Amino acid sequence: MKALALFSGGLDSTLAMKVIIDQGIEVIAIHVDTGFGSVGDRVEYMKRMCDHIGAKFEILDLKDKYLDEVLFEPKYGYGNYFNPCIDCHGFMFRHTSKLLEKYDASFMISGEVVGQRPMSQTKDAMLRVQKLSGQEELVVRPLSGKLLPASKPELEGWISRDKLLDFWGRGRSRQFEFAKEIGLENFEHPSGGCLLTDVQFTTRLRDFIANDTLEVDDIDTLKIGRQLRLPDGAKLVVGRKQDENQILENTKSKKYFKGRIVNATGPFVLLSKNASENDIKLAGDFIVTYGKTELGVTYDINLGEIVIQGKRLENKDAMQPYLLK
Repeated sequence: MKALALFSGGLDSTLAMKVIIDQGIEVIAIHVDTGFGSVGDRVEYMKRMCDHIGAKFEILDLKDKYLDEVLFEPKYGYGNYFNPCIDCHGFMFRHTSKLLEKYDASFMISGEVVGQRPMSQTKDAMLRVQKLSGQEELVVRPLSGKLLPASKPELEGWISRDKLLDFWGRGRSRQFEFAKEIGLENFEHPSGGCLLTDVQFTTRLRDFIANDTLEVDDIDTLKIGRQLRLPDGAKLVVGRKQDENQILENTKSKKYFKGRIVNATGPFVLLSKNASENDIKLAGDFIVTYGKTELGVTYDINLGEIVIQGKRLENKDAMQPYLLK
C-alpha cells in the first residue's frame, strides 16, 4: 500500500506523512511547485525532512497550469490578499491524483488541520477542496482525521481511523510535541510560506497584472529586489544583493533590457523594453544612484540592446513615489 502526500515542506505535512508511515504504508511526498513559494531554494531542506521520516520526495512543476487554471478565476475567491486557497488546494489534489497510477498509490494525504486557517481549513472548506480534487473519497487528513467524515481508506481498512489524530485550531503545541517525540529538529516554524498571502508581494503582483500579462518567467523577478513603476508605466527592477543580481541576470523573460553600470560598481537591473524616453532618463539616474557612484559624473549603463546614461541624484527621496512597497 502506498500514498501520495501533498508536501509543502512545513511541519504539518511532515507529521501527517509520519502518521501514515507508522501504519506501514509507503509515502511519496509530492511538492507541487506553483511558482509562488517562498524565496530561496528549499529543496535540500525538504529532502532532509522526508529522509528523517522515511518518505520519498518528488517535485511536480505546475507553474504554467496554476496560472491557467487557478490564479485569476478561482471558484471560491481569494483570502485577504491574492490567495485562492480553496481552489489552490483542490488544484494540488487534482493534479496529484493523476499520479496515483504512476506510483501505484491508493490514496492521498495532506497536513491540513481543521480550524487552522480561516478560509481554507474549516470543515466546510476542506470538503470543498475534496470535491475539487476529483477524487474526494481518496483524500485523508491524518492530523485531523478523527474530526472529519471517514474516508474510503478508513472504511476499506487500508488505514486505521483509531491511529489518526484529532488536531484542531491555530495552536501548534501538539505539533511541536509530536516533532519532539520523533526527534525532528531544525524545522521551519509556520509562517505562511505562500507569497500570495504576503502584503508586499501582493502589491507587486497587482501592479504587474494591471500593466502587463503575467507569465511564469515573470514570477521570480517579482519576488526580489527593489521594484519601481516609473511615471510613463515602465518597470524597473534593481537587485539589492549578489544572489538577487544573479536571479535577475538569469531571468528568461523577454520583456526587459538587462544589465548594469559600466564604469562603476552597481546592481544588476531590469528595465521594460517599452520604456518611454522620459522613463529611460529617470531609470538611468535611479540606477546610478543605487550604485557606488559620485555626484556630478555621468555614467554609462549597458542594458544589452541599448546603452543609457545616468547621474547620481542628491537625495534618494526622489525615488520613493515610484517604489512598490
